[in-house]
Amino acid sequence: MTLRLFLVAGEPSGDRLGAALMAGLKTLVEEDIEFHGIGGPLMQAEGLVPLFPMEELSVIGLTEIIANYRRLARRVTDTADAVIGWKPDALITIDIPEFSLRVAAQVKARATHMPTVHYVAPTVWAWRPKRARKMARSIDHVLALLPFEPPYMQAEGMSCDFVGHPVVTEPQASAAEIAAFRAKYGVAEGETAILVLPGSRRSEIERLSPVFGEALRPVLARHPQAHVILPAAPAVAGMIGERIAGWPGRPHVLDPRGVPAAAFAAEKRAAFAVADVALAASGTVSLELAASETPMVIAYDMSWLSRKLVLSMLQVDTVTLVNMVADSRTIPEFIGEECRPAPIGAALNRLLEDEGARIDQLDAMALTMMRLGKGGEAPGLRAARSVLSVI
Repeated sequence: MTLRLFLVAGEPSGDRLGAALMAGLKTLVEEDIEFHGIGGPLMQAEGLVPLFPMEELSVIGLTEIIANYRRLARRVTDTADAVIGWKPDALITIDIPEFSLRVAAQVKARATHMPTVHYVAPTVWAWRPKRARKMARSIDHVLALLPFEPPYMQAEGMSCDFVGHPVVTEPQASAAEIAAFRAKYGVAEGETAILVLPGSRRSEIERLSPVFGEALRPVLARHPQAHVILPAAPAVAGMIGERIAGWPGRPHVLDPRGVPAAAFAAEKRAAFAVADVALAASGTVSLELAASETPMVIAYDMSWLSRKLVLSMLQVDTVTLVNMVADSRTIPEFIGEECRPAPIGAALNRLLEDEGARIDQLDAMALTMMRLGKGGEAPGLRAARSVLSVI
């Protein structure tokens, strides 16, 4: 008998989660498995038959969602129709709740018996706690990435397992990869390197690149020989050159276009390892930096409407996952109106010059990795066991 699963992911991070889950399922299940749905190259490499390109779903923020509302609404219906028509053993949605939970709601309304699993619990502990209650109408089971999330889901009637975060199993740069990177980009041992990660979506690049560029000016004024390294996300690689044209220095841009995915991933790992400090957009990248033990400053801004609505409903005093998981506030963050060049630049300079600040961050990073499951069973395998327990 063949196990049939329909998966929905809409972003690179979801593609990674989905691929690891699929690999775990193939390890645990003896019979054949068929995967249909929406996913990126990693999920497709694990055998996913795609309904349409995942990139169609890569929008963020209230204004971007509003601007693309009709197209997204049409794709919600297309996806739900595909699920109903294929009759899988379960629907597994991965993050992107604005899209995936609408799909789950349509499916549940038409096929109440079909198990629905959502991977990545919504951040109800941070803002809009009523989302969990609404989500429970269409989701049966949740796979949580953070150890403190299950009680929030269980309180609304959903079953929920903490399955660990995949960042704890991601490979780190080898000595050979680091040496090759230094030789290619001329970053000698002992020279300062600043990693800049302005996001993976067009709206993020447009909004953050001017701020990040200006934030680098006081840093390069004090560290004029520093190297600036910017790994470009595939979806925005074509616009990076224009957006950083006015930046100080001569940034080394890591361009994924035309490069095998494995080779680019190795180069990106090396960039993380070589960097003395990173300036990054808020998100899961903070955990990637923690895994590579790269001290960081987090900054993020949104459209005016998103800023007013989201920040007014925020229930936590930090949005950086390392700060949350480690229960510390060692990672400086500049969000919304605070996302300005001067304080960001000052925070970067402090990390480059204050060894105590660096050590505090490294301690918080180590605690974060331990709490996220480092050293235990791989999260993808734990997630697979959890899925199989409910279908």
